Amino acid sequence: MESLDALRGFALFGLFIVHMPELFELYWAKQATEPLQLAVHDTVWLLFAGKAFALLALCFGVSFFIIMDRAARRGIDFTGRFVWRLALLALMGLLHGAWYRGDVLEVLAVMGLFLLPFHRVRSNRVLLAVAAFFLLQPLMLVRIVAGLRGADWANQPLQYWSATIPEVYLHGGFIDTVRTNLADGHGFKWLFMYESGRLSQILGLSLVGMVLGRIGFFERPARFATARRVGLAVALAVAVALYFGREALVARVPGSEAMPMPRAMADALLGSLFDLAVMAASMLAFLVAYHGMFERALRTLAPAGRMTLTLYVAQSLVFVPVFYGYGLGLWASMTQVQAVLLGLLGFAAQLLFAHLWFRRFYYGPLEWLWRAGTWLTWKVPMVRPAAPRGAAEAG
Repeated sequence: MESLDALRGFALFGLFIVHMPELFELYWAKQATEPLQLAVHDTVWLLFAGKAFALLALCFGVSFFIIMDRAARRGIDFTGRFVWRLALLALMGLLHGAWYRGDVLEVLAVMGLFLLPFHRVRSNRVLLAVAAFFLLQPLMLVRIVAGLRGADWANQPLQYWSATIPEVYLHGGFIDTVRTNLADGHGFKWLFMYESGRLSQILGLSLVGMVLGRIGFFERPARFATARRVGLAVALAVAVALYFGREALVARVPGSEAMPMPRAMADALLGSLFDLAVMAASMLAFLVAYHGMFERALRTLAPAGRMTLTLYVAQSLVFVPVFYGYGLGLWASMTQVQAVLLGLLGFAAQLLFAHLWFRRFYYGPLEWLWRAGTWLTWKVPMVRPAAPRGAAEAG
């Protein structure tokens, strides 16, 4: 299923190309004001912000199904081992979170636990119904209704809206930055994920990914050729309707100075649905192109998709010091155009590295470590055997 690897590589690119003009969360300390910089920022946000993350969550659900299904075919109940696998992912997320508070590995690890009960649900229709429930952001809907009824708690601003960039990120040293990440970073991350509806979205998309894995959506692409094109048309139509109709729909929600949150939450809910529509459109457009005339070009993303964990962590290891105060401190001077161009060059370098790496190895470094830790053995094959000299000369 190389198309799935390529799609995961595309999602990794989208996440990275958001993080770069976001200056790994420091953009909000000095936002762009020039028209060109704003245009670049808005374009990146429109195409990838919230969408790339959603696509990774969907791919996470597909990967969950593949792992569990392959084990079941061998007569193995992988449930306990998968919990251990998620614990290892959470540990990597905790370590990565000390470096960069925006880490998502920890969140995916925790949310992955909620997939285990649904693996035993045999009806795909039931799974899709549950997924739709979570994708419709039930907590936001509850807050809207409670706010309209005058509940005080439901008309209070969300806490993460008033958050500011910690001064230590801008001007502090490395040790102080790590301390801040450990003391406050995890709490802020989970607060944002909860209040923004990301947790609900992750679970819903992971369930959709499970169903796509079950029906062979990536394994048997020819069978779903028509479905991909129809789905693309529907997703584009929904995205366009939400883009142009969102403001009018929000205006229909009752609101006042005393009850401001119903409209604000309605706007957030519609924004979440818009992100899902754009994500679905980009995924289906990618697959239509991949299984069409652009397969050779898009296949180049597959090696990046096979070592997403390694490359994701490497992105922050390299570029957080570029922007943060303890490193080069370029958050204060780098423009959005420069950040995007640097991001394109950085991802191209990662893509080249991935291609060269898989000529010699079976897994990315962190992927191998994760696999070895899952099975509690160092005997997981890593290095590809060298081609026989005669075969190499013949080639």
